[in-house]
Amino acid sequence: MEPLFPPPSPDAWAQLYDRLRGPRVFQKDVRRVGDDAQAGGLVSVRDGEGEHLGWALFHPRSQISLRLLSRSTDPLTLEDLRVRAKRAAQRRLDDPSIPNEVCRVLHGEADGFPGLLVDRYGPILAAEAHSLGSVLLFRAILPTLHEALGTEHFQIAFDERSARAEGERPGTKRSDGAPPFLRIDEGGVRYELDFARGHKTGFFCDQRENRASFAALAKDKRVLDVCSYTGGFSLSAAMGGADDVLAIDLDEDAISQAKRNANLNGAAVARRTKFVHADAFSYLRQLQRNERQFDLIAVDPPKFIPNRRSWEEGVARYHDINKLAIGGLAPGGDYLTCSCSGLLTSLELQETVRRSARLAPLQVLRKSGAGPDHPVGLDFPEGEYLKALWMRDTR
Repeated sequence: MEPLFPPPSPDAWAQLYDRLRGPRVFQKDVRRVGDDAQAGGLVSVRDGEGEHLGWALFHPRSQISLRLLSRSTDPLTLEDLRVRAKRAAQRRLDDPSIPNEVCRVLHGEADGFPGLLVDRYGPILAAEAHSLGSVLLFRAILPTLHEALGTEHFQIAFDERSARAEGERPGTKRSDGAPPFLRIDEGGVRYELDFARGHKTGFFCDQRENRASFAALAKDKRVLDVCSYTGGFSLSAAMGGADDVLAIDLDEDAISQAKRNANLNGAAVARRTKFVHADAFSYLRQLQRNERQFDLIAVDPPKFIPNRRSWEEGVARYHDINKLAIGGLAPGGDYLTCSCSGLLTSLELQETVRRSARLAPLQVLRKSGAGPDHPVGLDFPEGEYLKALWMRDTR
């Protein structure tokens, strides 16, 4: 069978100081590498005693030096990888709780494709790669995914932060004829995706189930959507019968797209929904000064903790934004706060919100995350990046 990459030479290896603890190995844990280990290429991973542990993609300049592909004795072949991709796609197709037309098809390490995220939007596969090796993986399996899913176009973005960490050039590549815009339907709410200006793969399908739950709480409510992006929670609430919805986001392009999305859902929804281009922190302070209160609030900020160096600053930002938003919650109101920082656990998010709330009488109703199309590897808990905490004011 044809190998996935050029066959690694006997000198394409990386030896660890100790054992393999998970699918990612940081630079500080690599003792030495062989002379033929190439950036983005396949290397044999060895433990501190020199025993073979598996095969990984090598990234000499990144803090994440190794991304594990398999624990097998022999290197993966193209056929092995295509079978893995087909099985992952078929699991989504077979799960009745996952809408086939808009879902995550590959979720990185959990599906055996480290650093690679692939979402399906109708005829388009939109991928985000976090390493050069992940770009190569996507190229290898793209025909298989198209065949399994019936898609015909693709877009792949090499994440800027990740590319620069590896000394590579970030960028986006799209198939010829791929539409720059696409309209989708999620639970009766219509959205337009702008692949040129959208974040990540163009849409946050990981919040699909949380948006539906939020909409179920919205009837006759005054709703606040903090960090609204293109209107996921706010439009779901409006379609769910909210009296009026206020949405705030700092991204001007996202606000413009959210207004277009509101219009897609009819004049009544557009009339009840107000989108404001503003910094969430300063606008929330203004709402407090004006003594505005809301019956239902969603706080879904961007990733405040992108790496371990930003931990303290990121936790402080989660604390501040929740403190400000909780101040606007009306007696008896419902409150949803989210974190997409993989380094912040659900318990740590809850503790941060507890300190934010101070003496506010909030009770935790439940916790949730992404849907089943976002599985989590048992040896990679960081894959459970999305946390949602549902609370209620007991006054």
